[in-house]
Amino acid sequence: MNIHEHQAKKLLKRYGVSVPKGVFAFTVKELVEKAKELNTEKFVLKAQIHAGGRGKAGGVKILNTIDELEGSANELLGKKLITHQTGPDGKEVKRLYVEESSNIQKEFYLSCLVDRASSKIAFISSDQGGMDIEEVAIKSPEKIITTKIELKDEISNDDCESIIKIFNLNGNSKDEAILLIKSIYKMFVSVDASMIEINPLILTDEDKVVCLDAKINFDDNGLFRHPEITALRDLDEENPEEIEASKHDLSYIKLDGNIGCMVNGAGLAMATMDIIKLYGEEPANFLDVGGGASKEKVSAALKIILSDKSVKGILINIFGGIMRCDVLAQGVVDAAKQIEINIPIVVRLAGTNFKEGKEILDHSGLKLISANNLDDAALKIVEAIK
Repeated sequence: MNIHEHQAKKLLKRYGVSVPKGVFAFTVKELVEKAKELNTEKFVLKAQIHAGGRGKAGGVKILNTIDELEGSANELLGKKLITHQTGPDGKEVKRLYVEESSNIQKEFYLSCLVDRASSKIAFISSDQGGMDIEEVAIKSPEKIITTKIELKDEISNDDCESIIKIFNLNGNSKDEAILLIKSIYKMFVSVDASMIEINPLILTDEDKVVCLDAKINFDDNGLFRHPEITALRDLDEENPEEIEASKHDLSYIKLDGNIGCMVNGAGLAMATMDIIKLYGEEPANFLDVGGGASKEKVSAALKIILSDKSVKGILINIFGGIMRCDVLAQGVVDAAKQIEINIPIVVRLAGTNFKEGKEILDHSGLKLISANNLDDAALKIVEAIK
């Protein structure tokens, strides 16, 4: 789960991290009234969407007066921002954040994430803040250091010093940076975060270490422990199909292709998407119905795929183990009774109750295309949508 910048900064502040004072609002009138409480020479107005690259898209503005703030807020609220992370459709700005300006002396990059390969927590730091870290990694990889930490209650001073070494700080600012690392580590572990990214982390002219921007992602599997974090979820920022899938405990991710996929098992789902690409088309989604799905769950999955207007055909690939083929077949039939299906569907069934499942589909009256194996299924669905 992702949260907005203003939510991330509030959470960071709770753990002792220094952030600029700011206010957010859903209306321009409310924002202007709240902004009058800020003690600043200039106002920094930021569109709140779940995507990076806002500055380049016109979503971040530095303004001199309340009147300028009001004018820019009116222009920004309701606008669709298109960045490299939003896709061509962009994201509508439905909330705004304004904060006090900072006197920037230096900009750094800092992130903390789970490194699954080493089963450790990795801190990535660079003295090239305010830039796309991917670009820095390509052009100046020596400017980035990665420090991997064993999971424990607290992070050591030695590890903190390793992380901030590239910042080249001294005196009080170095001490502040070490405390910041300790606070971020504590928060990361406490709230089941999967990533915290501060870009930029700045050193001000007053030698203060401040988080100027913040992004936090959370492990969905740990949210049951944190209702206060779950309450921060903004459904307006999420894909409608993915929201609906989560209600039915389906693993669904929207993609950019035109062939919908319904599969049981993540590994088989990946193989199914790969073979679709091999035959020259693109998958429209990742969808794993799980091992013990009910017919109601299968029916919901098919409806979600069919709600995607970009889907031109569907490939159902089920290898029955715990997931029985007859349950899958009945779910497909039940969904077809409730929603019109006017696109080709290729079905490949194998495993537990395969014959029973095939018989249900054969007598359903649905125009389904049967496949003998995965290769045959992929070839048939690609041909069917031409």
